This record gives sequence, structure tokens and C-alpha cells, in this order.
Amino acid sequence: MTTAQRHGRRIMMSPQELDGYLGERRTCRVATISADGAPHVSALWFAWDGSSLWLYSLVRSRRWAQLAADPRAAVVVDDGEEYGELRGVELSGAVEFVGEAPRTGEPRPELDTPERLFTAKYFGHDRMPHDGRHAWLRLTPERVVSWDFRKL
Repeated sequence: MTTAQRHGRRIMMSPQELDGYLGERRTCRVATISADGAPHVSALWFAWDGSSLWLYSLVRSRRWAQLAADPRAAVVVDDGEEYGELRGVELSGAVEFVGEAPRTGEPRPELDTPERLFTAKYFGHDRMPHDGRHAWLRLTPERVVSWDFRKL
């Protein structure tokens, strides 16, 4: 992961702040590109494992189809009401499809960590609900930009 942030180093999150922030936030916005080049943005739940953002997506969605055609994505996680409270992270790169689609719950060691993190975050337990409609996308970011205006 490259943190290529030339401007705003003063408001940039440290690696520890970034991990804590992504671990506690619940919703991200995923930007994809359609075949005609038009952008599409949608909200999604996610898990952060310290190096990759795991997106649990409907497999019969516009987002899924667009990423199958062009795996490039940008994801924003942010919050704050007033200017001095704004903080967030933008992660970008190519997504990978991991596991079966849709996810049925077959043992997949590479999904143990994201599923444990995801269920703890959203359901308060360690049993991943598999509904036959969702599957996993992994974004290991090529670029990360962060901001925390509370540091100003």
C-alpha cells in the first residue's frame, strides 16, 4: 500500500489511526466504472484487516457486474458534521473476487479473518450469515489518502 499524500501531511492519519478508524466505521462508499465510462457509487458494509478492505457485496448488483468488467475501484470512508470534525480515508486499486459467488459457507481459510471481523462488527458474534446472495471482494489498496481535520 502506498500512501502518496503530498499535500495535507499535517492532517494525514498515522497507520495506527487509520487501522482504528477503519475498524470502527461501518459504511463505505464504493465507486466503480461502467462500460461507457460513467461512474457509479454505492454504499456497502466492509471489514478492514490491516492491509485489505473486504467488501461484502450482492453478486447480482450493478457494482459486482462493473467490477467483473473493470476491477478498478475507489472507496471512501468518512464522517464528521462540522468542518473541524471531518475525517476520512480514500482507498483505491483493483479488487479481487475471493471465494465462491455467491458465498455458501464452504471452508475458505483466506476468508476466516474477514468473516470474523465482519460478524463481530455488524452482528456481535462470530457466525457469518450466508444468504446465497453475497460474496467477497478484496481491495488491497494501491493508494491511500487520509484526512483528520481535528488535527488543525
